[in-house]
Amino acid sequence: MRFVRSLKFRGWALIGATALCLALPGAITTLGNSAHAGGTLEERKQPMHFKWNACQADCRGWVSAVGIVTSDSPKEFEEFARGRQLAGATIVLDSSGGSVNDSIALGRKFRGLGALTTVGSTVRTQTANGERASVTPEAYCESMCVFLLLSGKARYVPPVAHVRVHQIWMGDRADDAKAASYTAQDLMIVQRDIGRLTKYTFDMGGTGDLLSLALSVPPWEDLHELSRGELRLTNLVTTDALADVFLQDNATPMAAAKPSKPQDRFVSSAAVEGDAQQAPGKSTKTAEAAVPTGGAATAPAQPQK
Repeated sequence: MRFVRSLKFRGWALIGATALCLALPGAITTLGNSAHAGGTLEERKQPMHFKWNACQADCRGWVSAVGIVTSDSPKEFEEFARGRQLAGATIVLDSSGGSVNDSIALGRKFRGLGALTTVGSTVRTQTANGERASVTPEAYCESMCVFLLLSGKARYVPPVAHVRVHQIWMGDRADDAKAASYTAQDLMIVQRDIGRLTKYTFDMGGTGDLLSLALSVPPWEDLHELSRGELRLTNLVTTDALADVFLQDNATPMAAAKPSKPQDRFVSSAAVEGDAQQAPGKSTKTAEAAVPTGGAATAPAQPQK
């Protein structure tokens, strides 16, 4: 399957028509990777939670956002932010995605704060001076998490982080998407939510290539991991300098890591200059129960990624 290198606005009509039979954004679908084992993987499959991580005297600290976006996530973030000075804060993401509409709402809250975003996993270690928090760069931002990443005023992705995209789908039908039945109401929801996601993408400064790449990957295929070239093409990365998202004086809370190995990433069929072809990999897909997220209580379950 070929991915387009550029996309003009008039092309969205074609994308929307193609997605009608493929994308259904609303019920929670979680997509993980076996490389993250044990408690870390399980935490990413739980509802999203937020935590403030204090740093040393020469570092500002950051917000860790871990887990799946649910209908409660925007409100929980509001409660978390109340009483905290989070303007311009760094938000470190480790998530398998979640509700389309609630992710859009949460992303707009992040942008309203002028937040800075990155991908990482927060770890805590005991030292002689007490507990110390740091960020491990090899983490995962998948599905709707990618659009949360896009909400940052400045956006940094470590070379070893995994940013993966796919189509949005009804979570209660993602396990056997080809055999499931879909109604005209489902297709109406698809078109509406693709429109919302498209507007959000452009509002956040993303490019049409991001949606073009995501809408090309059905749920029965492995997630597509964005190459470094594709991260730049979609405008998900605005800086290659860690210091642009961790505004500290003398310390860097993100640990150093070796460059990712070729086998850690998926094959990209996008013809992006300067990117070598990568070997394929596998990802696990787990669909949770279809729970209405976003919109009126009487509306059908909303699609999600």
